[in-house]
Amino acid sequence: MATYNRTGNRRYEERRRQQLRKQKKRKRKIAVFFTEVMILAVVLIGIYVISLIGKINFKKFSEKDAGINKDIADESMETMKGYQNIALFGLDNRSAGNYTGGNSDTIMIASINHDTKEVKLVSVFRDTVLHIGDGKYKKANSAFSNGGAQQAVAMLNSNLDLNITDYLCVDWAALVEVIDDLGGLELNVTAEEVGLLNTYLRDVDNVTGKDTSHLSGSGVMHLDGTQAVCYARIRKTAGDDFLRTSRQRIVLQAMLDKVKTADVATLLSICNDTFDDIATSLSLKQLLSLAKNASAFQITASTGFPFTVATPRLDGLGSVVVPCTLETNVSKLHEFLFGEEGYHVSASVSSTNNAIINMSGIRSEEDAMDISRYNNTIGADGTYFKDQPVQ
Repeated sequence: MATYNRTGNRRYEERRRQQLRKQKKRKRKIAVFFTEVMILAVVLIGIYVISLIGKINFKKFSEKDAGINKDIADESMETMKGYQNIALFGLDNRSAGNYTGGNSDTIMIASINHDTKEVKLVSVFRDTVLHIGDGKYKKANSAFSNGGAQQAVAMLNSNLDLNITDYLCVDWAALVEVIDDLGGLELNVTAEEVGLLNTYLRDVDNVTGKDTSHLSGSGVMHLDGTQAVCYARIRKTAGDDFLRTSRQRIVLQAMLDKVKTADVATLLSICNDTFDDIATSLSLKQLLSLAKNASAFQITASTGFPFTVATPRLDGLGSVVVPCTLETNVSKLHEFLFGEEGYHVSASVSSTNNAIINMSGIRSEEDAMDISRYNNTIGADGTYFKDQPVQ
């Protein structure tokens, strides 16, 4: 009996050892499998990131190239360093992905406080007379056609005492793709706006190759990418270009709201579709970081610039927007963006201010028209919001 027990125990122990060896082999195979999967995932992500980098039309500017005024007060430069200020340019050049020229009919500044996640938007009116470089005083939107993104950024910095080195350029095609990937936008459109919107559809379709349906009716409507871009182009209503900039900010706000609730697949689709249609100084890491934090960002204030304007006709330029005065408006801008009360402009801006006064004859706010009703678009889904018109 004892011999049997010893023999049985040995057999049992041998079977147990065999089972343990098999289990260890299975665990090793599973571990190897998951390791291979992880390596494959990392490789695929790497390939994807590299492909995105190859798509981006990327160019970074130094502070010198960006035209930052050297005579801005040190304390003001320190204050601005607490914000990421990005210039946004929308080109109307009747082509897709071409950022070598054309007027930037949309000029915005997005100022981001990364500590509070607050974003402030400023639309610079395209017809504003400013120094665009090389001793020329022309409409702000012509800076891009004269020297691309670099000259357009330098125009903003040199005239407004800003420190912008980051920019993002888009055209109709890029915006259409982003909005379509987001599933379109819900906007409150008036009957007048619907009629004008429909007249622009062919222009945008000729660039994108789409065949977009006309809208009918009015009120809160679902707009696809083409229709939303056409809405942002409208300026032949009361309010002219001042109200058009309101529409542009309303569209941008609606896009951010959709991005906040977008899933990863949608965001990846946007990256794939648009990275070859934009030009920017932002690295892929910065772009992905902005996308990652989009749900936390909140647009807390918006305005048009200049705050006080006159609209004379000037020889060689036609109808223009003249700041009343540039010094006064730049001081208000720094208070709006950075909370700097009583900001004293640099000598560079003072010199530009005097040149614009001599050129236009506009010397004070007494010559200004009231455009304040076009500025605040926060919470608006159209030019009429809660029965109160923006216009």
